[in-house]
Amino acid sequence: MEKSRDQVQKKPLRLIAAACNGMGIGKDGKVPWCLPREFQYFLDSITRVSRPGKLNLLIWGKVCWFSNPELFPLSNVLHVVVSTKLTTTPDHAHFVTSDFESAVNLASERPLADLIETVWVIGGRQMYEEGMKHPWCDLVYLTDIMADFDCDVFFPELDRKLFVLQNRFPDVACDIQEENGIKYKFQVFKKEVDNV
Repeated sequence: MEKSRDQVQKKPLRLIAAACNGMGIGKDGKVPWCLPREFQYFLDSITRVSRPGKLNLLIWGKVCWFSNPELFPLSNVLHVVVSTKLTTTPDHAHFVTSDFESAVNLASERPLADLIETVWVIGGRQMYEEGMKHPWCDLVYLTDIMADFDCDVFFPELDRKLFVLQNRFPDVACDIQEENGIKYKFQVFKKEVDNV
């Protein structure tokens, strides 16, 4: 028997991405820009936990997972790959599920419920779409890459009435950054519960 959302322990669910002008996030399975400090911000965000022994759960779409072999290993995280085609868990991953909801529920049910602090959705497009619709999604970390890049994958439309840009957010620089001649700005959008 399947458990309802009310029967599982709710966890913060957050999306994190970087998008250029036109909301492009990737090209041929890769990020089309080289911004080491921005990438370090991404890594710091998804691996940060409140105390030793706690973990974050990272949700990956299959294509995104196989496009990022350089990310392994990561500390303080468990990886779940969502795929309707995979029958075994890929190398370096901890779980494979056939749908997004099952991936989220891993973090909320025993034995992981006491270990997992935050669920991070880190790509690709379909995972972001499902993540934004999920009732537990409270924040979207979306770096604005202020440049044009040729992309074939795009971040889904963000409902700006539902997700409101925060002027200041803890541990997030609010000024424009620049690396390799490319300007960018860290942004955090918070779901306004009253607008749901």
